[in-house]
Amino acid sequence: MGFRLPGIIRRSSSFSASRAVSKVVDVPKGYLAVYVGEKQKRFVIPISYLNQPLFQDLLSQAEEEFGYDHPMGGLTIPCTEDLFQNITAHLNAL
Repeated sequence: MGFRLPGIIRRSSSFSASRAVSKVVDVPKGYLAVYVGEKQKRFVIPISYLNQPLFQDLLSQAEEEFGYDHPMGGLTIPCTEDLFQNITAHLNAL
């Protein structure tokens, strides 16, 4: 019997405020925070996305663009919010 994971949780705030608060704001067990788009909007996604090929492509792009140095503690995904939301909507439908 399968089950459906809840979708992404979007929290919008300013770039610096969201990064500074990222360590303080609760992230439910089994989720992680990522930052997406020009305005670096914060999304909380299920860690199960990390195993999906579509999301692994995003992680590869993040590695190419930013490397592994994320001093603020958040993972930055280099794509538009619209693309990110389309990909996570697809992953949520699986």
